[in-house]
Amino acid sequence: MEAQTSVDMFSKVLENQLLQTTKLVEERLDAEIQKMDQMDEDELELLKEKRLKALKKTQQQKQEWLSKGHGEYREIPSERDFFQEVKESKNVVCHFYRDSTFRCKILDKHLAILCKKHLETKFLKLNVEKAPFLCERLKIKIIPTLALVKDGKTQDYVAGFTDLGNTDDFSTETLEWRLGCSDIINYSGNLMEPPFQSQKKIGTNFTKLEKKTIRGKKYDSDSDDD
Repeated sequence: MEAQTSVDMFSKVLENQLLQTTKLVEERLDAEIQKMDQMDEDELELLKEKRLKALKKTQQQKQEWLSKGHGEYREIPSERDFFQEVKESKNVVCHFYRDSTFRCKILDKHLAILCKKHLETKFLKLNVEKAPFLCERLKIKIIPTLALVKDGKTQDYVAGFTDLGNTDDFSTETLEWRLGCSDIINYSGNLMEPPFQSQKKIGTNFTKLEKKTIRGKKYDSDSDDD
């Protein structure tokens, strides 16, 4: 009973916040429309030119990203390539995988979709068997693991599926939300509402990868099939 009451109260708070946000957006839009109505031809032409420049800049940025391998989910052959790739791009998601781990194939499917939606981020995959030095340096102990690299520095990890609802059936939107929480992609949704628990209030404490030394070349698998 108490739990239901808490859920109802939280729902009302969210509803009020949404109404307030909607009201603010409408007020800003009305102000923009009123401002445009009061513009003369010269001001309108200047605004048009400004927007065209912004559009051109956006297109140039898109072409630059594509030239660096953004927009596709690629496998890199070695750890040496990893260092070169992260130097070239501001935001990089690298999937450390192993062929025999089933959950890696699940991640592959979702990453192949997200790479086309988020051109601002580079999406890569690297076989852990080909990168022992890098795995030890980054403390990769669970397979699969996503290393989230910003400005050449690894700032976060998604180790296994714990942060994704702890299920193999998580949605692409759930992974997108998790990446958005680390600011590695431009996420437009509500970070306070994970797709897999949209009806419940949960915290945003993620399972961080423990900083432990790898013994030999063995990795812990997050897949039950392995």
